[in-house]
Amino acid sequence: MKIENNMVVSVNYQLSKKDTDEQVEQTSKEHPFVFIFGNGGLLEDFETNLLSKKTGDTFDFFIDHKRGYGVREEQHLVNIPIAAFLGEDGKFDDEGVKVGVTLPMVDNEGARLYGTVMEISKDFVKMDFNHPLAGQDLHFKGEVLDVRAATKEELAHGHVHGEHGHHH
Repeated sequence: MKIENNMVVSVNYQLSKKDTDEQVEQTSKEHPFVFIFGNGGLLEDFETNLLSKKTGDTFDFFIDHKRGYGVREEQHLVNIPIAAFLGEDGKFDDEGVKVGVTLPMVDNEGARLYGTVMEISKDFVKMDFNHPLAGQDLHFKGEVLDVRAATKEELAHGHVHGEHGHHH
């Protein structure tokens, strides 16, 4: 079977940053990345590069940052008042809030965001809300492990069931 819309695809891949070759993520044959192809949840160019491949095919492609996670935006660097990080006792949470830590936050509209702590001062915590891979060209290299038709239930739920998928 060839990869096309509404197929469950299992891949083993290595993701690295193109410029530095620094490894970002790696799956394995025992723990592959399994997804429904064409449901809009992945980078468009990732799926485009896998289209029509079949079990056993290998892949090796790059995705430009503008087509991946976008450019780094200065406006996504935000100074948040230190008061937002004080516990009920009025003390700063120096256990959980440290430079380099990524924290779940909520914006003014109630949307959940993740920001990385860049700097801590007496008045504010500077956080970066850019995607960690923003501004990075990506290099995917791997192999297609399996391709099968998605079940009606998987399509209705929007995710893979069974081994390496979601369990209800």
